[in-house]
Amino acid sequence: MNELDGKVAIVTGAGRGLGRVEALDLASHGARVVVSDLGVSAEGAGRDESAGQSVVEEIQAMGGEAVAHFGDVADWQDSKAMIQTALDTFGDLNILVCNAGFCRDRMVFTMSEEEFDSVIRVHLKGHFCGMRHASEYWRTKGKSEGEVYGRIVSTASEAAIFASPGQPNYASAKAGIIALTNSAAQGLAKYGVTGNTIMPRARTAMTMTGRTAAMFEKPEEGFDQFAPEHVTPLVSFLASPASSNISGNVFVVWGKEIAVLGHPKRDAELRVDEVWSFEGVAKQVGGYFEGKRPIVDSFIVPGV
Repeated sequence: MNELDGKVAIVTGAGRGLGRVEALDLASHGARVVVSDLGVSAEGAGRDESAGQSVVEEIQAMGGEAVAHFGDVADWQDSKAMIQTALDTFGDLNILVCNAGFCRDRMVFTMSEEEFDSVIRVHLKGHFCGMRHASEYWRTKGKSEGEVYGRIVSTASEAAIFASPGQPNYASAKAGIIALTNSAAQGLAKYGVTGNTIMPRARTAMTMTGRTAAMFEKPEEGFDQFAPEHVTPLVSFLASPASSNISGNVFVVWGKEIAVLGHPKRDAELRVDEVWSFEGVAKQVGGYFEGKRPIVDSFIVPGV
């Protein structure tokens, strides 16, 4: 018996790249899959339904069950229809893997309003809409049946930590996804739903454009550490019954490594005897940072 037999999964952005291999891997473990993809380019242009349909056919060819959904993950009604597709086709929803997105990189001083808004919309709002409609279903079912089986796997990026200078829109969206996922995980915990976030380092259409392309090139020989297939075992595990006690975590995954990020911590506690004044702040805060390099100097931008 497969780990995910009888489970129903939705994977957004599943027509190509990470979403595609995640959908295939979930299906190989027995999940029935809704392949959700609008078929846009790495910059968010165009529309091509053939990519999503091709993944459905791949799953069916390996003996699995899948159906395509073509819609905008950040559109309220399209996202609601995506959830309904799972319910109408397979009778349930257990797993939501959010992947869909695109990049429009620019330095903050040249970025347009549209470039900022569109990236925030597809990544952050796209994650929210799926979670919103899925969580309504899980909550309603949980109130009548007790615990339900629900798994949320979100996709962020190390850009959220290292604040990639050419990606103020993307970095902001990915940081928001972590908070959104953990908030949903807390709100849904009593119904049996978990939520976790992955930060994959993988060769995809997005990472193979612009400044990151050279980093993610496939090597001519030897181990291909950025092959997207290295990410899928973690996603399928987080979607499985074996992960029922794992929620609210952030994982960096690539090659042969998985890093589990800890929670933010305080570096210093600065206090005064009375109330804060300019002079007091200058003494305490200024004194603490005296001789230290600006924190941005320590950022290592990994290009993902």
